[in-house]
Amino acid sequence: MTRARWQGVGMILLAAILLRVWDVGNPVIHVDEQYYLLVGDRLLHGAIPYVDIWDRKPIGLFLIYAAIRLLPGDGIVAYQLVAMAAAALTALLVVRGGRMLGATARGATVAGIAYLILLELLGGRGGQAPVFYNLPVTAAALLTLRLPNLAERRDGRAIVANGLLACLFAGLAIQIKYTAAVEGAFVGIAHLWFLHRARARWGPIVGAAIGWGLVGLAPTLCVVGWYAAHGDLAAFWFANFASIGLRAGYPAGQLAMRLLGILAQILPLIVGAALAWRWRVAPARHRIALAWLAAAVVGFGAIGTFFAHYALPLVAPLAILAAVALGRSTWLLVATLVLGLGLWGIELVVRPDDAAGARAVAHVVAANHRGACPYVFIGDTITYRLADACVPSAYAFPNLLAYSTEQGATGIDEAAEVRRILATRPPLIVTSDRRLSIWNRASVTAEQRALATDYRPVLRVPRSGWHSWVFLRRDLAFRR
Repeated sequence: MTRARWQGVGMILLAAILLRVWDVGNPVIHVDEQYYLLVGDRLLHGAIPYVDIWDRKPIGLFLIYAAIRLLPGDGIVAYQLVAMAAAALTALLVVRGGRMLGATARGATVAGIAYLILLELLGGRGGQAPVFYNLPVTAAALLTLRLPNLAERRDGRAIVANGLLACLFAGLAIQIKYTAAVEGAFVGIAHLWFLHRARARWGPIVGAAIGWGLVGLAPTLCVVGWYAAHGDLAAFWFANFASIGLRAGYPAGQLAMRLLGILAQILPLIVGAALAWRWRVAPARHRIALAWLAAAVVGFGAIGTFFAHYALPLVAPLAILAAVALGRSTWLLVATLVLGLGLWGIELVVRPDDAAGARAVAHVVAANHRGACPYVFIGDTITYRLADACVPSAYAFPNLLAYSTEQGATGIDEAAEVRRILATRPPLIVTSDRRLSIWNRASVTAEQRALATDYRPVLRVPRSGWHSWVFLRRDLAFRR
């Protein structure tokens, strides 16, 4: 590796550290990754996802977090460092992808840094699923960018081998997030097209298609087979595939605002990707990258809720496409970095520091649960992990039982499950004074009735723009 390449690698690694170090040790970066860590921890203790603890994410994501829990510590710093490594490696692949499209070293390196900045802005500061699955998807895409040269040489065997590895990467990504299946389909179709362009016969093409499909589906088929062998296929199938279609939608105005916010933040890369068409030096590879971006857009729109972190799969293909323009247009390069770093800096300064409050909640819960299961009705599920406490329900992610958007989508009567938990008289209840229009009214009513009759408040701490509350059962003495 030349000195210039080492310098580029060093800049990417330094950027990853400087952008993400501020959050290392923060237990409440995002509600999702708190829960992933909890599920991974419970998996190591014998819990079966979708049966003993419920969610819709593929089991591969929970296996990543379970492996992280094997590292020293409580898992928080460990998952954040592993996520930092995944983000940095993906950014390095973005740099490589930009170079494959003909970008200068400067343009490709800035594209890699832009990838890291947008992870921060779009909810990928910690260990969201795309932070991990963008790595195998980007690796698969870069293998796909090799196809024009392989087809030009009419090297059918190399295309088949390339496809097997690319589809394996895509298959692994699918078991981290199912929407990666769209990008996996793009990888397979691109390989079929270029195998045809290499003048392969129809027999080998059909055989390759079957082989690539089986390799891409293999991780998911293994999981399906495991659940079928253990008699839990129905629970797995409902959680992973059926339940998502039962969720209620969000108001159109709210979705529009989320989408506008996403577009505003990725606009410099969109402009860069559009301008890059003028300066394309590898047209076939450029078209492949555009097709990858289109697949990522389809995956982004498939769920339709438009949370910011759902846009994270768009960032790698956009950055690779924009790399060409970033290397040729100084104003675009400056605007991309200034805007991105400016927004990141503002967010870093204004966002509340909720870590101390979350740890205070966990301390009170740890001191007072007395071996029984506390109940986080609305709050941070990391509380269970930090307090070393059991969970009172398979539906431990608060939104599942407390939000109207989940009503009828979990396969149970959510309010009845809340009443069942409350009937066990948990020693503590963690809740919030947050105001939302999407509360499950029956669940909230049951919780408020229990708090009014059987519990007393013992702690209130700031949490974003509201407060987290801890209530202790009235018959229990408070332990500090």
